[in-house]
Amino acid sequence: MPYGETTGSIDPSIRRRSAGGDARPERRDTVTDSGTYVYAVACDAGHARPANLVGVAGAPVHAITHVGLVAYVSTVSLEQFGEEPLRRSLEDLDWVGEMARAHHRVVEAVAERVPTAPVRLATVYSSEEQVRDLLERWHDDFTEVLSHVSGRREWGVKAYVDPAAAASAPAPAANGGGEGAAETARPGTAYLKRRQANLRNREQRWRQATARAEHIHAALSAVAVASRLHRPQDPQLSGRDEWMVLNGAYLVDEGRGEEFAAALDALRGQDVDLELTGPWAPYSFIALEFDRADLEVSGDV
Repeated sequence: MPYGETTGSIDPSIRRRSAGGDARPERRDTVTDSGTYVYAVACDAGHARPANLVGVAGAPVHAITHVGLVAYVSTVSLEQFGEEPLRRSLEDLDWVGEMARAHHRVVEAVAERVPTAPVRLATVYSSEEQVRDLLERWHDDFTEVLSHVSGRREWGVKAYVDPAAAASAPAPAANGGGEGAAETARPGTAYLKRRQANLRNREQRWRQATARAEHIHAALSAVAVASRLHRPQDPQLSGRDEWMVLNGAYLVDEGRGEEFAAALDALRGQDVDLELTGPWAPYSFIALEFDRADLEVSGDV
């Protein structure tokens, strides 16, 4: 699942850039004890909609249709998804993981049927009317984005290199005699030399690994419509001890998925472990920016 590796999905936290230069004034709605959680936006093109979807916190998913667009949403309690409760909950990684999986299931169910723009995890509006207002304000932007990803899916590729291969180096050869031999015989000196050799070896291995990753990324990008490089994950997030030297996302035409997988297989080797995930909704290739005034209750991961 791509959550935690990209901020490419629609982000409601940054000021909107509008043609006129100024954001529209905020629309105030009556405060209630429930909010509207948004998963994704798609075109209202007459496609069959997924039925009986269950979203975050076990809430049913329904559609809000407006100006030729469809937002997939759930009604959620603000006691759990209000600004402060949500902020506290986002510190609980187990809770976040469960919510992310539910969010992802909804997005993928929609994306299997129609071009989809995933909305960022934990995006909550105070009313359905605010969601309609969002669809109206951003109609042209949504339409452009959905056109770009139509008929395409995102694939993820991670490349790992084992640093243990660079962890040790041969001990320095013994000299024939004299001062050099005496120096080598000193345990402290020998240890320092071995450590310096190990560090040089690791540095060389890292340079080789990153060069290999650049080659892999270039080869896969040649098959894709677009590509993105995400920050490599640390071992705590990846669950692996190896160096992650590539964390790439690739937008690929649906008809070229097998070609992309074959290109990846051709790049495999003993020096690198390649991990393929997907196909996903195009999380990494959505780049809209909303005005903070559009949102009254939000939390970002």
